[in-house]
Amino acid sequence: MARPATLSGFPEWLPEGRLVELAVLDAAQRIFELHGFSSLETRSVEPVDVLLRKGEIDKEVYSVRRIHDEPGSDDALALHFDLTVPFARYVVENAGRLEFPLRRYQIQKVWRGERPQEGRFREFTQADIDIVDVNELAAQHEAEMALVMAEVFAALPFLPTVRICVNNRKILEGFYAGLGITDTANVLRAIDKLDKVGADRVRQMLRDDGGLADSAVDAVLALAQIRAADMSFVQEVQALGVRNALLDEGLAELAAVIATTSARQPGVVMADLHIARGLDYYTGTVYETFLEGYESFGSICSGGRYDSLATDGKTTYPGVGISLGVTRLVSLLLGRGLVRATRKVPSAVLVAVTDDESRGASDAVAAGLRQRGIPCEVAPRAAKFGKQIKYADRRGIPFVWFPAGADDAGDSVKDIRSGEQIPADPGTWSPPDTDRWPQIVAATEEGAS
Repeated sequence: MARPATLSGFPEWLPEGRLVELAVLDAAQRIFELHGFSSLETRSVEPVDVLLRKGEIDKEVYSVRRIHDEPGSDDALALHFDLTVPFARYVVENAGRLEFPLRRYQIQKVWRGERPQEGRFREFTQADIDIVDVNELAAQHEAEMALVMAEVFAALPFLPTVRICVNNRKILEGFYAGLGITDTANVLRAIDKLDKVGADRVRQMLRDDGGLADSAVDAVLALAQIRAADMSFVQEVQALGVRNALLDEGLAELAAVIATTSARQPGVVMADLHIARGLDYYTGTVYETFLEGYESFGSICSGGRYDSLATDGKTTYPGVGISLGVTRLVSLLLGRGLVRATRKVPSAVLVAVTDDESRGASDAVAAGLRQRGIPCEVAPRAAKFGKQIKYADRRGIPFVWFPAGADDAGDSVKDIRSGEQIPADPGTWSPPDTDRWPQIVAATEEGAS
């Protein structure tokens, strides 16, 4: 059989890479549930017209059709490009059976037909949290989003330092309106590209495509330069001399977020007034997250407040959410060699087999270890013990168990890293906690390869 061609943009990790992904997913789920978020899963497809109304992604949507669809079929469906739009639809459809404020987390795959490159995929996993209420959403939830995600990152000690950057769309829109700019959406799109294309290119876009005067371009870029981990950003914005009621409202809302987060998680969350977010359903606070030293990679976690995304025409369900790009983060950790798994397989113990007739004894030992939560496997063949030890070593399994009867001795277990072998009882022996399950550690830690 010829080797199949690979599909770019659809990542498939090796076993050790999948262990890194599972560590991220496990931490996210555990922290989300500690904060009272309930798990939901929505369908993978939505009507095309619904998806194309939600932001600047119409060229990235994957359409879906049956191979044997009749000509002219009007079942126009597409794979969802994020988890927020389907969640909004879910809320509207099930509002009568849900308790509000609704706290939900969702870990699921999404699809975008963009050009694959480092950190950009066509199929990837997101881990989202959202809080949605009826008609009015309490402002404190905007700080809560950043704080919960900060706990997720703290539960992943192998990560580089994380910075969660926060802005408010009202600041941007109010500032632009105060400058007399009428097409604020076009300016927002340009500023959202600042990290990707640089200030000179954005300046050209604002001048040539947006029609802004040089003085307005200077003011827009000056606003985008403001960053602070405390309230000083308010005075810096005011010093630019632009006055607008919506701007003042946004400054007050962002100041409240920074006050709360700096008191709870000092230095993790900071105001960054170049954060814009490209999707057009955001109406207030917006988030983007960067790993220190890898800012050029882009954001690994983003989101924001949306006041009118979910509505049935009579009732509106405002919400705020933040989404961790799990695949994006894992691709950075693996691609840059920042982390490693202490072994490739779950098994902590390989139970040796003396001969085929006594395999049942080895199976019994393995069953006893598993009952006590020790992951293990039985050797696939009754080869010489030296070969079985080599098999364990290739798989990264740290311990080999020799059942009673081998060399006329009782049960014993050998740490094949140190060579130490001791008598052992399958009903009482346990490996060290650090060896029971594979650990994910920073690649710079001692012993990293």
